[in-house]
Amino acid sequence: MKKWNAVINVNEHGFKRAFALLEEFGFVKKTEFFNVLLMQAYDLPKMLETLKERSSKDPLYLSCLSRLIPISRTFIFQSPEEFESKSSDIVLKWVFELAGKGFHVRMRRRGFKGKLSSVTEEHFLDDVLLDAMEKKGSPGHITFDNPDFIIAVETVGQWAGLSLWKREDLEQYPFVRLG
Repeated sequence: MKKWNAVINVNEHGFKRAFALLEEFGFVKKTEFFNVLLMQAYDLPKMLETLKERSSKDPLYLSCLSRLIPISRTFIFQSPEEFESKSSDIVLKWVFELAGKGFHVRMRRRGFKGKLSSVTEEHFLDDVLLDAMEKKGSPGHITFDNPDFIIAVETVGQWAGLSLWKREDLEQYPFVRLG
């Protein structure tokens, strides 16, 4: 899928239900990875609000999904070096928002096994941001205890997607599970 703005992990035996639930909001495509879908939502904010409303009325409404991660920026990469270069360019655009705040990077990797390490790349992006904030005179800090922001990094084969999440947004949309 050339254009996507969400990664969805489906619970066991929830595949057909997930497709039926999400197709009204956009184009959904199966990936080569077990229980992982990519989606191009027509209107991501509207989808999130509708899912929140429906799941508040029916707690089992989203039971077929284990995670739904909206994505704001995507790119293709062929190597760890290219991944680091492109992902750095994206996260550096969030320096002013993150300045003086607590945050961390959370990466979910699918593919590139043995070539790309989620932990290594999380630390790399943390360091890129901390260094940039320090240079701007507004240092931030890494925290996993109630962070102000979480940066989601999702890879699906040679595709990567990133998004920045405020604590308040994650509280508002409990089905967006970054932890």
